[in-house]
Amino acid sequence: MMKFICPLITVTDIKRSRIFYENVLNQKVAFDFGQNVSFAGGFAIHLRSHYKELIGNKEIRPGGNDFELYFEFDDLESFVAKLLENQVIFVHQMREQPWRQRVVRFYDPDEHIVEVGESMEYLSYRLSKEGMTAEEIAVATGLPADFIKGAVESFSKANNE
Repeated sequence: MMKFICPLITVTDIKRSRIFYENVLNQKVAFDFGQNVSFAGGFAIHLRSHYKELIGNKEIRPGGNDFELYFEFDDLESFVAKLLENQVIFVHQMREQPWRQRVVRFYDPDEHIVEVGESMEYLSYRLSKEGMTAEEIAVATGLPADFIKGAVESFSKANNE
């Protein structure tokens, strides 16, 4: 059986990109092979000039807005402040998706889209704190009611509520 390992994106400056993913997105390096860095979160960056040689010098077109790396982080307000401090270029500021999840999208140093959204568990908890019932949350989000109830209970316990 074939096993999927991870997505890999090409970058123009491996050191700059490694610093970006470590410092801005708090990613931990699993392996650093010099021209290729794998992160414990399950993706890798590869020096574009080296990767281009590996694919027979075919053209690599950055900034196509056709791919994103997706992360979850529940305290989006503080994360957006960190993005502003690091002067990232936003695709869009924090907004709510049709299923009520809050997300922010921005570009990494090589114009790859990065999305950070609140987890669906936190979304369930947040909406319950806003006064919605599990059934109302299920309708708004498409999540199963049992999932919502478990998430709300878990976050409530974690917050000593």
